[in-house]
Amino acid sequence: MNLQKTYTVDEARKKLENYCAYQERCHKEVKSKLKEMRMIPEVIDNILVYLIQNNYLNEERFAKAYVRGKFRIKKWGKNRLVRELRFREISRYNIDTALKEIDLDDYYNTLDELVNKRISQVKENNLYKKKKKVADYLLYRGWESHLIYEKLNEYL
Repeated sequence: MNLQKTYTVDEARKKLENYCAYQERCHKEVKSKLKEMRMIPEVIDNILVYLIQNNYLNEERFAKAYVRGKFRIKKWGKNRLVRELRFREISRYNIDTALKEIDLDDYYNTLDELVNKRISQVKENNLYKKKKKVADYLLYRGWESHLIYEKLNEYL
């Protein structure tokens, strides 16, 4: 027998308040959390509206925090950030607003650091293979290809 806890609307709302207060969340995460709690669609909508009105849930704030964090900690480029935010169903407007959180000087300096670090890590004598390995690494992290090749031509 499947004994999964059932929640009243108030319990679910309280639980989601804490969930959103702990860390910034996007609408998609909150919706799937409510579905996991086996709430009906009308209740899901009501709780989402409540969380937005009471500022527990704010997609623009989420997008900005996400971009700042992933750029600073994981050193992701703009392409990866955009892809991840799209996956979380964030609006184009909020994605554009969030990307403005990245200082352009920091962005280029971070790319510089990553290129230099990766060049020193890649043990490859063939210059073209070395360039490709460094470029693949940076492309995976979401950096724009024209910036990568500019830097590679500068350093290699």
